[in-house]
Amino acid sequence: MLGVVCLTALAMFWAFSQTATSRKEPAVKPGIDVLRSRNFDVLQGKRVGLITNPTGITSDLQATVDVLHNATGVELVALFGPEHGIRGDTEGGKYVENYTDSKTGLPVYSLYGRNRKPTKEMLRGIDVLVYDIQDIGARSYTYISTLGLAMEAAAQNDVTFVVLDRPNPLTGLRVEGPMLDPEFKSFIGMYPIPYVYGMTVGELAEMINMEGWLENGALCRLIVIPMEGWKRSMWWDETGLVWVPTSPHIPRAETAMFYVMTGLLGELGTANQGVGYTLPFELVGGPWVHSEKLADYLNSRRLGGVEFRPLSYKPFYFDTSNGRFHGVQIHVTDREKLSMTAVQITILDALRRVFPEKDIYERAKPDRINAFDKAVGSSEMRTAHQNGKSVEELLRDIDQERALFMIKREKYLLYE
Repeated sequence: MLGVVCLTALAMFWAFSQTATSRKEPAVKPGIDVLRSRNFDVLQGKRVGLITNPTGITSDLQATVDVLHNATGVELVALFGPEHGIRGDTEGGKYVENYTDSKTGLPVYSLYGRNRKPTKEMLRGIDVLVYDIQDIGARSYTYISTLGLAMEAAAQNDVTFVVLDRPNPLTGLRVEGPMLDPEFKSFIGMYPIPYVYGMTVGELAEMINMEGWLENGALCRLIVIPMEGWKRSMWWDETGLVWVPTSPHIPRAETAMFYVMTGLLGELGTANQGVGYTLPFELVGGPWVHSEKLADYLNSRRLGGVEFRPLSYKPFYFDTSNGRFHGVQIHVTDREKLSMTAVQITILDALRRVFPEKDIYERAKPDRINAFDKAVGSSEMRTAHQNGKSVEELLRDIDQERALFMIKREKYLLYE
């Protein structure tokens, strides 16, 4: 009897281990997979520079760096890293230095240090510059600024620019949030697009190029290697692809949703949004917040697809000197009904209404107000909010702003 039990247990363990280690063929092939299946046709016989980070991987988890370094007929000669570095291990906002990659022996040029744009010297001898970075679909995330500046450098130095396309984790249908006023152009917002722009990085590259948004209206020689199998309605978990953290505070694909719902609040620095704790962007809190009051108010607004739960927590870093925080955790109950922008503005409004003595704008330092306005894309939303405009009025204004963008965007969409 004992032998039967042991054999049964062994069989169960084997079945579990097979399930745990096996993975279905992804529904989506990212651009690097497609390029590999084409035997790297656009790179054959070329000297190649690669802009990437840990998210640049094939569907079977091989680093794009290694794939191109080992590709027959392709000469990979330099690597370029964005914010957080080519290994993704640098804190947001911290400069990244140039160095030599220990594995390949290639020079690694930082695009988030003394230079944000590849220089003529960096591009000397390079025929093709390849971009392979997973983005999160929000304008204030700096990788698309790196994309545009690299395209400018390619145009100015007669270098072909290749984008290996990847899914937008917020789907290709979600277009939300305020537009960028060109007067507020910065590295956390370079192009006149909504905060959530509903495009893949390849589609956005086409738009940046053809709308004349590069310096002096330059045109780069752009090639987009499209994905296979991706549909605009797809959320990340429907692609079958593995999520690699795009930065230290975006550990999961779902975090992109929460980034849109609380990221602007974090720019003000007057309340915490979970950064410094184990749930980045999923919390709203501070030492001065009354958890139940905030949760009750937010839930009374009956926002679609989301609920707010009171909690207390203590950040491990950034805000640790302030001790225990009180606030709410955001729980997405139906992502199809969710308006991330409505949640974001309602949270800003709730903090001002429920805790007027701790006004989140008035208590913010001037440099944080400046950062907030740049992330939003203008000062208009903030000043309108401070002057008493309701959430409904603010959302209506934002919706009207996007109308022209929606028309322009249509001709650059590569997927159904």
